[in-house]
Amino acid sequence: MSTEIKLSQSTAIRLEQARGKGMPEADILKAIQAKDVAAFDTVSEEHYRYDTFFSYADEHGENLEGAVRNGYRITFNTRGGLGIWLEKAFNLQVDKDFAVGEGIITGLQLTAEQAEVLEQRLACNWVITDALEVPAGRELTLKLRALV
Repeated sequence: MSTEIKLSQSTAIRLEQARGKGMPEADILKAIQAKDVAAFDTVSEEHYRYDTFFSYADEHGENLEGAVRNGYRITFNTRGGLGIWLEKAFNLQVDKDFAVGEGIITGLQLTAEQAEVLEQRLACNWVITDALEVPAGRELTLKLRALV
């Protein structure tokens, strides 16, 4: 039995959005423990609100506190959703910092630490097919597993 914590792409995007907008881990944990949706008001965006953050996690058995403390793996990535997650998690911009194509993401430059986080979080339906060493860390190519 796996002890790996799994999160939906939607939940992972919201979690990384809060982190990316500077919400301290301690505040995220406090909000999760209290199920305080209002605590996320300052990091909420038009298309990424937290109204159903807790109810969805509860309904789908997502361990939010464990994910914040110990990391997680996304259960399934769509290409658009993976692009959004990359933007939120690493403060990148699609078409500037990487390109998203049909079943492929290219030109993704990450530090070694960021690449390690991506490897831990990336859903199993995607794989890292190329990793080139570059001055800033690694340039990665991601592909849908079905296309490899």
